[in-house]
Amino acid sequence: MHFALYSCRTHTLLKLTARSSSPFRIPCSHFSTAPLLHPTWLPALRSAIAIGDLRLGRRTHAVIITSGAAEDRFLANNLLTVYSKCGSLPCARRLFDQMPHRDTVTWNSLLSAYALHGLSADGIHLFRLLLRCPTVAPTRLTFTPLLKLCSASADLFPTSQSLHSFAIKIGLGSDAMVSSALVNVYSKFGFLQEAQHIFDGMDERDVVLWNIMIKGYAQLGFLQDAFFMFSELHRSETLHLDETSVRCILMIGESGELSEQVLAYGIKTCLLDDFADVQSWNKIMSEHVRNGDYDAALECFLEMKRLNFGYDNVTFVIALSAVTSGEYFEAGKQLHAMVTKAGLCSDVSVSNSLINMYAKMGSLAYARHVFEDMKEFDLVSWNTMISNCAQNSLEAESVELFIKMLRLGVLSDQFTMASTLRACSGITIGYLMLEQVHCFALKQGIFMDIFVLTALVDAYAKKGKMEEAELLFSRMAWFDLALCNALIAGYVINGYPNKALDLFSSITRSGEKPNDFTLATVLKACSGLVAFENGMQVHSHAIKVGYDSDLCVCSGILDMYIKCGNVKDASAIFSNISKPDDVAWTAMISGCVEIGDEEHALNLYLQMRQSGAMPDEFILASLIKACSCLAALGQGRQIHGNAIKFGCASDPFVGTSILDMYAKCGNIEDSYSLFKRMNVTNTASWNALVLGLAQHGYGKEALKVFKNMMSQGVQPDKITFVGVLSACSHSGLVSEAYSHFDTMRVDYCIEPEVEHYSCLVDALGRAGLLHEAEKIIETMPYDPSASMYRALLGACRIRGNMEVGQRIATRLLGLEPLDSSAYVLLSNTYAAANRWEDVHKARKTMANRNVKKDPGYSWIEIKNKVHLFVVDDTSHPESTAIYQELEDLIRKIKGEGYIPDTDYVLLDLQEEEKERTLYYHSEKLAIAYGLISTTPASRIRVIKNLRVCGDCHNAIKYITKVVAREIVLRDASRFHCFKDGACSCGDYW
Repeated sequence: MHFALYSCRTHTLLKLTARSSSPFRIPCSHFSTAPLLHPTWLPALRSAIAIGDLRLGRRTHAVIITSGAAEDRFLANNLLTVYSKCGSLPCARRLFDQMPHRDTVTWNSLLSAYALHGLSADGIHLFRLLLRCPTVAPTRLTFTPLLKLCSASADLFPTSQSLHSFAIKIGLGSDAMVSSALVNVYSKFGFLQEAQHIFDGMDERDVVLWNIMIKGYAQLGFLQDAFFMFSELHRSETLHLDETSVRCILMIGESGELSEQVLAYGIKTCLLDDFADVQSWNKIMSEHVRNGDYDAALECFLEMKRLNFGYDNVTFVIALSAVTSGEYFEAGKQLHAMVTKAGLCSDVSVSNSLINMYAKMGSLAYARHVFEDMKEFDLVSWNTMISNCAQNSLEAESVELFIKMLRLGVLSDQFTMASTLRACSGITIGYLMLEQVHCFALKQGIFMDIFVLTALVDAYAKKGKMEEAELLFSRMAWFDLALCNALIAGYVINGYPNKALDLFSSITRSGEKPNDFTLATVLKACSGLVAFENGMQVHSHAIKVGYDSDLCVCSGILDMYIKCGNVKDASAIFSNISKPDDVAWTAMISGCVEIGDEEHALNLYLQMRQSGAMPDEFILASLIKACSCLAALGQGRQIHGNAIKFGCASDPFVGTSILDMYAKCGNIEDSYSLFKRMNVTNTASWNALVLGLAQHGYGKEALKVFKNMMSQGVQPDKITFVGVLSACSHSGLVSEAYSHFDTMRVDYCIEPEVEHYSCLVDALGRAGLLHEAEKIIETMPYDPSASMYRALLGACRIRGNMEVGQRIATRLLGLEPLDSSAYVLLSNTYAAANRWEDVHKARKTMANRNVKKDPGYSWIEIKNKVHLFVVDDTSHPESTAIYQELEDLIRKIKGEGYIPDTDYVLLDLQEEEKERTLYYHSEKLAIAYGLISTTPASRIRVIKNLRVCGDCHNAIKYITKVVAREIVLRDASRFHCFKDGACSCGDYW
């Protein structure tokens, strides 16, 4: 796939293509071209108007300004026409406002531009300004664009009547152009009597005007009048029918009421013979496609078939275009069969249309088959295949086709280059290929084409080469929104949201109008920065430019509000969307999950299902993650069922999320079983299983899974080794932890991160190697995290090592002075050594610093309802039964040998009082409620927000023995799976 075009590196390219390395600014009048002589200005402007070349117009404008001729009214009027015809209305309006002298041509040019682009309010406002100008009088060329604007909306019909009256007042009421425009307005809004009156009073009437009247009568059901006018037109000796006229008479005939009369008329007058050629039908079909009426185009094709007209290659090209645009793919396959039968498979234009159709319907294999069967190719053939492969994630195939095209000597154009550059960003050796395609574009002299330049900036940005992208961007001679969008997107995906916002500000300050892509991308930057004020400004701008109702922008707004923690406003905006699409639902649901509002996300899903909307893979994956965070196994099972129902369970992303959910809800058996049934496994699914087994205390099983993963050739990543090292830590496998730590660095070239060092420190701490763990913390290349210190401090408490414990506690409090867990762990360490005075000092320090201890609580899910308990909790409706069950359990487990571990009581009390304090911890209350609320053989699952204490851990082992039930406890550190008096952690926790 690699090919060598030139020996050219990036820095050489940038020297050739970058004008300067100065910071970006949007140039208002920045052009680089040789000065034009005065006689060339007008021809250049007229050429720009004729071919719609905005670049040529801007260059000529720049030269006119620098030559001091900007105030020449004739040149300014031509410039106004350039900007208008090229669609740059903001520039046209700025030029108009800056002109010191305006004549009728000036005003009419801008009015025509507004009419061309359907800007009714701007056009009418401009006309009112014209009326206030004493030196300019309206002409017929003033009224025609105004009346065209009025025909766009029934709300403007009164304005058109006022214009009619004004035209009569100034002597233009009988003007042919004005009268034609008035006939069009009156007939369009059903005022046929007024239209007919104007029509009858006109001296000259062309075929277009006749067609307007005929169509007006036909559309309102006055078929006899329409047919009469058509007959009059056909009998005219000076006018000739066109395709529109024929369509009008066919429309009359299709009504049924006059079908026989129309047919008889057509036969009698030989009308059908006049238009019975393929070219005429092709023109009619082509116009339907151009107007977006694909059904009508295909109806014409079927009518040709019914009348036994012969087809030509153009007929099939138009029909295939209608099929592709209308997404009638089954009809497309039938057309392919007809093409084969007609012997037109060898026609290049027809084959190109077939390739495009199959590509658009996602059947790249069929498209490739058509392409390979072609005996002749043109540039369109290659561009169609290269572009569609790039757009359908077949980047390698796209690049291969480009190389093959070059080897065959086919000369590429800017569209070939743009598509190939897009493909380069998605392949492994894409950066090297990108440089070479850049060189090739440079040699061909098309690297400054706006399509190629935009594709280059986009490709470099996607490869993370933002410096190169910025330097190329500086070559922009004038504003281009697509190019700006490419750089903004690059800033966002490469983690430079502030630069994205700066560029957006530059765009808006320059007076240019962003589009939906710009706004949606900038909103992502605001979300990434949690920049609520910036986000609100972008939201306001979206409202100002009319994109706030665009679903893509609206979803970005929702995501921004949610990421910034403003769920209330996000919900208000969401409720105003009449029919939220998948993107809007995804933004709300996934956004709530990301900020930790999982219950709101699940409630939104219920609303979504009630509305009839169908969830996709992204929504289901987010919901499954919500169930994982809540440890809501019941709801997780339901969403798993929904995923199967909607055909999403086989999606690797959804499947991995479900696997992870079962593990995090304490059901590692179902997680393992699901993994075995998965058709496609990837690194993420293997990671989920390894981490799940490690968290449940099945360290050796986790290492076996990792070994199996390696034997199947699955490449591990940094998350894999977090799971592997965690498995070693939870199972006391210190030497294995060191071994895998080295393997990660040496064999897989994965540089250890803080998480990996934390697992290693945890493994050493649990094994009692406290000094060794402390040394790892001191020598690692990262700043220690609070969680790392907490793990080691907890190990010091268990091992009773006051020396190391005090040092670690000091460092932890220096890092997080308001962390309550540090004080609690230190107090526990002092209490275990009966140093009650030090316990008192630690608590006093907490009080002086206003540090609040995180309250411990546990919860259990029964019948999709969560029941929460705190220590000594009596608020539950079944509190009496819960305490009675717990008293019975304590009595039974004491009979089995349970002895309360009062070392976990941090109060200086009598031994009996300490024991009573231990009995009513939150996890014991939750287990007691589970025992009285579930069937005897069912498994009990309890979640605790803090780490389970040693006494509760010991007591639960005895409880499983006396009740013959399995109990799964998920605490802040890991899972504990209790069964038959033992725990999966092997008391190594």
